[in-house]
Amino acid sequence: MKKYILKFILAFLTVLSFSCESYLDVNQDPNVLSDTDQPKILLPNAQVGLAHTMMGYDIGFGGGFWTQYWTQSYTASQFKDLCEFEEESFNDAYVEFSAVVLNDLKRMQTLSGDLPENQGYAYIAEALSIFTWQVMTDLWGDIPYSEALQGNEGITAPKFDASEDIYADLETRINALLAIDVSELTQIDAKFDFIYEGDLNAWEKFANSLKLKLMMRQSETSNYSNSTALSFISSASFIDASAKISGAIWEDDKEGKRHPMREFQEGGANTLSINVIGCKSFIDYLNVNSDPRIDALFTAPSGGHLGAFFGDFDSKKDSDEDGTLDEDEDYSEALFAGDTDLIIMSDWEVNFFIAEVYARASDLVNAKTYYEMGVTASLAQNGFSATDIITTGYATWVDGTTEANLKQIAMQKWVANANYQHLESFVERNRTKYPALNPIDIKLDRNDAFLNFPLGDLTNSVNGRDKTNAKLPSSPVYPADVMGRNINAPSQKPDLLQKVWWDKKVGN
Repeated sequence: MKKYILKFILAFLTVLSFSCESYLDVNQDPNVLSDTDQPKILLPNAQVGLAHTMMGYDIGFGGGFWTQYWTQSYTASQFKDLCEFEEESFNDAYVEFSAVVLNDLKRMQTLSGDLPENQGYAYIAEALSIFTWQVMTDLWGDIPYSEALQGNEGITAPKFDASEDIYADLETRINALLAIDVSELTQIDAKFDFIYEGDLNAWEKFANSLKLKLMMRQSETSNYSNSTALSFISSASFIDASAKISGAIWEDDKEGKRHPMREFQEGGANTLSINVIGCKSFIDYLNVNSDPRIDALFTAPSGGHLGAFFGDFDSKKDSDEDGTLDEDEDYSEALFAGDTDLIIMSDWEVNFFIAEVYARASDLVNAKTYYEMGVTASLAQNGFSATDIITTGYATWVDGTTEANLKQIAMQKWVANANYQHLESFVERNRTKYPALNPIDIKLDRNDAFLNFPLGDLTNSVNGRDKTNAKLPSSPVYPADVMGRNINAPSQKPDLLQKVWWDKKVGN
């Protein structure tokens, strides 16, 4: 039954991959999913839609490029705008989050009402709603919130709320959710819950993990108290299994039933193999450090893994002076297995957050323990049981200054998120400023840049550094439809450099 439900939903998500407008038309069809008085019917649509959007088109690609896992190939052009730092809005993701996912979750809560048998669904819907709002405000900053989703009540031009105010309300909501005793809730139908199969105790752990995430995003602001975070992690239970749509449920040989990234590649689309190559920033970091995950994330050419300078697709040079022009080199290609999971919140990110709290408290024993749990969880996700990289390899924990410890954690989070949480990597890099941005100007001496590449740092786009004054993107602009249809919309952002409210750490 569960697989049948997923097939039904994926038929519509496939349309989204190629035409967001058409998908929305289908999703609003009263004969499909909205014509129901059962909240459980809406749950799988919301869960798969959320996961699909976070790692599909367009932020799955956007996050992959902006955190320099990937760069645009030399022989195609689909993602040049992302690599040139043009004013990207991620319109498809904005529409999917707001018009579909959040609307489904709101309707679930409305349909649940006060009926005792529906309160488990209401609990999950509230947790996922808080999560989705955090994703949106982390990405775009100030957005419609307090007056959003009220078109039926006549509010067609909702005001934009300050992101900091949204955070304050999300914290109020998550605290109220955690005050509920899930043991008193009626169990839900497991086959309609694609993430935790009706286990409300697991959803309580998800809510705790979400509260921790809200707290840690504010780590560089005056709102953050590490002693409060320390007290919280000492008393709460957190997810020990990632909140995900299992890759075991895909049917990789059938169009419309694959992981979204597989859909972009298979069936003649070839979007990954034509447009996406490994970025030198990420490839070198894994390759030089003998990180086994590189072979799960990329297909290696015959000469071994090779990455290209970020945003360098117009190069007519031979940067490594091996007799082959940059455009003719054989680069590593992005690899997604047919059973790749779609992850909403991972166990490794939660362990890394906990490690960070302990590191800030100078409790390096516990910081090391949770750091290693995070790396181990990432290795397992990629199919590796050996943990040599944290016992004798480059990821071995080293007691250092607080800042050095935070960097260790952040760098492994960057690696762990590849292929799974690209948006999370973009947002977390803006918070922590790791990987750091190296000021190297590759065009000045391409061979020197190739030979002495700043391992473990990001570089600026070769073709886009002038666009952002040699800085990296901080947030996308607002979608044109949001600006054009809402008379209460603020002025459009002039570029990609507008920081969200919690982005306070010095640096770019």
